[in-house]
Parts: sequence; structure tokens; C-alpha cells
Amino acid sequence: MGHKILIIDDEPSIRLILNDLLVYHNFEIAGSASNGREGIEKYKELNPDIVILDVMMPGVNGLQTLKTILSINPKAKVIMLTALGQIQQVKQFIQAGARDYIVKPFDIERVVDGIQKVIQSD
Repeated sequence: MGHKILIIDDEPSIRLILNDLLVYHNFEIAGSASNGREGIEKYKELNPDIVILDVMMPGVNGLQTLKTILSINPKAKVIMLTALGQIQQVKQFIQAGARDYIVKPFDIERVVDGIQKVIQSD
């Protein structure tokens, strides 16, 4: 069985694409959430191995969600999903504890490579 992944993104199409892509590459989808607040609750409930977290979401944004997840589990493995124009923010997320980032629109191989890199980082 693959590593369990939680997808947190406010765009249903992104959640669906990532879900299908990751299942195809033998990862297990623990669940998905459409906003930060829901993502935090699902993180507590599902205890995934990896979180793929969108930067820009309404309400509780990606940075707040990242910090809350890391307060629950300081060893949480979170990969940020960011739009091309948000790359400057990436430093902020890495400094806050994110393990990696993926730029949207994403390349399939980059997503898989990023997850593999994070899995092997311990």
C-alpha cells in the first residue's frame, strides 16, 4: 500500500486531477478538503503521511493551515501547491516548515518526484 496523502485545495478540478494522478502512481488518497479549516480537521482525523496544500484559499489560507498542521504534528510532511505568480511566497512557506513546493500548472512527474523526495527525507 502506498503512502497516505491528504489533498487540500479549494479548486475541485485540482483535487480531482491530483487524486487521479496519485492513485495512478500507487499512492493512497487519505482524503481531500476544499479549505484550510476542513483540511485541518481532516488532518487530525486521518493522520496522513503527506499533505499537498494549496497556498491561496478563502478563509484559512495555506500559511495558516501549514502552521496549524505543524503545531499538531511538528514532523508533518507538507508540500505546498502554488501558482506561478506566488513563487516569492514559497520562501515563507519553507521557512515555516513546508518540505517542498509544486508550481501550478504542475507537471505530473514533478508532483511524483516531489512526493518521493519528501518521503525519503527522513
